[in-house]
Amino acid sequence: MRLLLHTCCLPCAIYPIDLAEQEKIAVTGFFYNPNIHPQVELLKRHAEYDRYFKSKNLESLFPEQSEHDFFKKISGIEASNFRCISCWRIRLGRTVTFAKENGYDAFSTTLLGSPYQDHETIKNISEELSKVFNIKFHYRDFRKGFNNAHKVARSSGIYCQNYCGCIFSIIEREERKLKK
Repeated sequence: MRLLLHTCCLPCAIYPIDLAEQEKIAVTGFFYNPNIHPQVELLKRHAEYDRYFKSKNLESLFPEQSEHDFFKKISGIEASNFRCISCWRIRLGRTVTFAKENGYDAFSTTLLGSPYQDHETIKNISEELSKVFNIKFHYRDFRKGFNNAHKVARSSGIYCQNYCGCIFSIIEREERKLKK
């Protein structure tokens, strides 16, 4: 099976890649994250992702991303839960479109590995897109490997970010710090 794996960051990709290798699945990484802010953060995460995929001899893609388009699509969404849902739809929608247009058998996302994301909503969005685009959604609960993958990342000197990626998550993180 040829799997297009939407990758939000390298630490979250380690476990899904290990599973794919065990299951003899050909993985291509798809780093599409126009939400990541600032640009230097996007490039830092992409560099780690690209270096790791190359070290594993896996194909990695970095499609054109527009932070400006992302902000236009989410403008006016105040509640963080709706903003996150919109963000996931944007990123997964682009992933599924690319997978379908380029002959992949299935798609998945490393977002399913983070205990900080709404797992069920991401799964539901992916299942919905799977039906709309008539392409298999390769579901796995990657949360089981989250802690170990992050330990591996830290011990290997891999950059581990401390926020989801968007400017709103930076603001929310700083507000939480102030309340302590």
